[in-house]
Amino acid sequence: MSEAVYSLSEIVMRYGDREVCRVDHLDVPPGSITVVMGPNGAGKSTLLRLMGFLDSPTSGDILFRGELCTNGSEPPLAMRRRVTMVFQAPSLFQRSVEKNVAYGLEVRGEENVEARVAEMLETVGLSHLAKAKTSTLSGGEAQRVALARALIFEPEVLLLDEPTSNLDPESVGLVESLISKTVKERGTTVVLVTQNVFQARRLADRVALMLDGTLIEVGAPDDVFTHPQDSRTDAFVRGVMVY
Repeated sequence: MSEAVYSLSEIVMRYGDREVCRVDHLDVPPGSITVVMGPNGAGKSTLLRLMGFLDSPTSGDILFRGELCTNGSEPPLAMRRRVTMVFQAPSLFQRSVEKNVAYGLEVRGEENVEARVAEMLETVGLSHLAKAKTSTLSGGEAQRVALARALIFEPEVLLLDEPTSNLDPESVGLVESLISKTVKERGTTVVLVTQNVFQARRLADRVALMLDGTLIEVGAPDDVFTHPQDSRTDAFVRGVMVY
């Protein structure tokens, strides 16, 4: 079996006296989609920020490809560039679609920007909107621009914080198809946060459930949805209010 992309152990995150995230153990396999479920305030986004190196845990260890990245210093730039995060509400520049997608490449001084942007826009189905201002886009189109802007770097890991929560069903389908295609064709490792049990069933290779700031169960979708080990997991997937 390939080495886990992430291996988290004994993770605790506190803000002052308030504990907001606790993960005893979590491994994320390479080239897979790990879906983190849970209600608002469960600690899902905090976990994602820790995995994106945006925050450091109060205690515990995070290994990325076997390398410890919680040793009191910021992970090196080369490591951080292997991970890209897309937030629930994408923040786009008031420029054209193609300029938004090109921005990061231009900042890094990379080559063949125009060709790479054109290829990426074709991948996400937005070639026809290359010149359009982002202010004219629908929610689904804006989210695909955000994904294109992340994917153009060819990251090893893509972290997605509720990427379809405010989208119509057609746009949800387009975004989910793009996520699946990215994993299949590029071998990207995806960690996706959602409250949507049905989305987890459609996409996940592994499912993790968080409640009250604590990771309570991790497993294959069939196990978690059909034979959960924790009664709270069983209640959550059946739609019972357990929080």
